[in-house]
Amino acid sequence: MKRLVTAIALALTACLIGQGYGQPTKRIERLFYCGNSESAFRSFKKHIDEITIVAPIAYNVDSKGAVWGTVDPRVIRLAHEHDVEVMPLIHNRAFNQKLLHRLLKDPVAVDRMLRTLIHICAQNKFAGIQFDFEDLNIDDRDPFTNMCRKAAEEFHKHGLILSLALVRPVTPEESPNTTTYLAWLYENWRAGYDLERLGKIMDFMSLMAYAQHTGRTTPGPGGTLPWVLAGLRYVLKYVPSDKISIGIPLSSKLWYTSFDASPSDPSTKFAHSTAKTLDYNEAQGMLEQFKAKAHWDAKDKVNYAVFDNDGLFEYLFISDARSFEAKLELVKKYNLRGFSAFILGYEDPQIWKLIK
Repeated sequence: MKRLVTAIALALTACLIGQGYGQPTKRIERLFYCGNSESAFRSFKKHIDEITIVAPIAYNVDSKGAVWGTVDPRVIRLAHEHDVEVMPLIHNRAFNQKLLHRLLKDPVAVDRMLRTLIHICAQNKFAGIQFDFEDLNIDDRDPFTNMCRKAAEEFHKHGLILSLALVRPVTPEESPNTTTYLAWLYENWRAGYDLERLGKIMDFMSLMAYAQHTGRTTPGPGGTLPWVLAGLRYVLKYVPSDKISIGIPLSSKLWYTSFDASPSDPSTKFAHSTAKTLDYNEAQGMLEQFKAKAHWDAKDKVNYAVFDNDGLFEYLFISDARSFEAKLELVKKYNLRGFSAFILGYEDPQIWKLIK
């Protein structure tokens, strides 16, 4: 009888393991972007055990392939001490489209950039680099893909990781564009990335599922859950789930009326609606200052408030632990690589309890 019970127990164990039960749970990759601020460093230091990759916003490149920038040496030292991988970002300076176009058309400049990045990684023991090239025109789709392929080949020779900060693309359901603004956004920001080819080239992609609303748009959340989900499902058609890290915003946004210098003529001023980024404590301070109440949008998964500031309405959309958790659930539901949170120092402190 004892042998029979043992045999049954072994059979059940084998069955459960075969279904994935009893095996070590895959740890979600937790990438946090880190700006060059004291608040970012303090947050990194305090919560370092909950972070697997720190991605300092560090380097820029010009049209000749000259790279400049730096990473806080305290971040590097602390990361190495705690076995946290360091993967700095490199940008086309100020997300300048013309600069990026010239860089992509110049193989000598691309080689210069790659040599410098490989040297920087070796010198600082970085795990790799994340490309954050934005304002990419649709006409530069192939040159950009070719640059990424060359970069991946060179990086892999040196055992380095190459990842991509991917602007959330337009889905077929969102085409054709219904406004001139969306048409401009499609041509200059969203359609320049060849998902199928880049999905094979890059080691992984951080899907920037935010910036749905910005200072140049009407007020709204950084990324409503339906909008995030539509973009993720579209990308999954071309990129394996284990190569996708879902972007989650940590900062809040306040829309207000301003009177300042005109972008086209700094010598003149004009009145206009705009937005500014707030950290979690600043967002809470706005609610207290104006005695406003935050309302939870069950569909979009965001807290927001509208309040009167001397006769003009202002709009506050808050990135908090509740909205963070709604997006975090997508990682498990779609078996994603992990998440990429933007940006350290702006977060609701309660998010750390969700990822312990």
